[in-house]
Amino acid sequence: MSQAATTTTPPAAPGTTVVRADNLRQVYTIKKGMLRKPDQLQAVSGVSFSVQAGKTLAIVGESGCGKSTLARMVALIESPSAGSLQLSGIDVMNASAQDKRALRQKVQLVFQNPYGSLNPRKRIGQILEAPLEINTDLNANQRAEKARSMLALVGLRPEHYDRYPHMFSGGQRQRIAIARALMLNPALVVADEPVSALDVSIQAQVLNLLADLQRGLGLAYLFISHDLGVVRHIAHDVLVMYLGHTVEHGEKNVIFTRPLHPYTQALLGSTPGLAGSGPGRQRTVLKGELPSPLNPPVGCVFSTRCPYATDQCRRERPQLEELHGRKVACFEAERLSAPSTKGQ
Repeated sequence: MSQAATTTTPPAAPGTTVVRADNLRQVYTIKKGMLRKPDQLQAVSGVSFSVQAGKTLAIVGESGCGKSTLARMVALIESPSAGSLQLSGIDVMNASAQDKRALRQKVQLVFQNPYGSLNPRKRIGQILEAPLEINTDLNANQRAEKARSMLALVGLRPEHYDRYPHMFSGGQRQRIAIARALMLNPALVVADEPVSALDVSIQAQVLNLLADLQRGLGLAYLFISHDLGVVRHIAHDVLVMYLGHTVEHGEKNVIFTRPLHPYTQALLGSTPGLAGSGPGRQRTVLKGELPSPLNPPVGCVFSTRCPYATDQCRRERPQLEELHGRKVACFEAERLSAPSTKGQ
């Protein structure tokens, strides 16, 4: 076995917690001028979750709900304003600079746009070897060997090593981006809308590749998406966000079969092929616009668009509570889950 091959980390044991977030928050200060008090934008407000090796947690919600901000915190691009974040059992918030450097190798990103995430002036081999050149002691031959091996792993041919990004289709470019993310043997891959820029016919191929890589390498995925049709095929667990808050969180099959939060019901109801199936499914239509995160509702963050909102919803903010096999933040969830509310 070559030295390059020995740099591959064995898959993490199933059930091992790769990432754990507890009450994670991100607040941005918006300056308004010299004499005006700055605003506080709550981009992520107290989100908690964990992802195990070999599992995928999908973060879903409309644009502006805080999905990508959460992804940047988990990928160590941004530091959380508050809360706790652990990667491979290490407390990120209190880690030394040396530990953070090592942790950044354990979590890698796959971006949405395969046309903009690859340097058009670099050959594919150079793009793949760059992480190794910066973070490892492998020599040029060893780096090239690993890059060629990774190309094969994502379904590309050896001759692609010397080509430029413009010579590839969108699906092939995203395979290259996935290969680059895996060069440092991460435990966690944060995939931010990784197939939304691809043709529908190509999306399934990339999703199947991600699933195969997960099984073979024991990877944990944090999968950011607004497309619940895609989430249905890739996720094990689902966390639904609205205006920076978690409104429902649980196993995919539980949530897709019987969504309890009106916002989750509306998302599923607006997705072709998902609407109207499953016992207790409520038909909720989203109306109005997402409120400004600079001026969120006083009570439940969804109260301004929810057809079931009561005075309590408008006054108080519901907390996440266990109900029917998942966590849901809704005062009306118990009533809406009753058989008499099916709307038959």
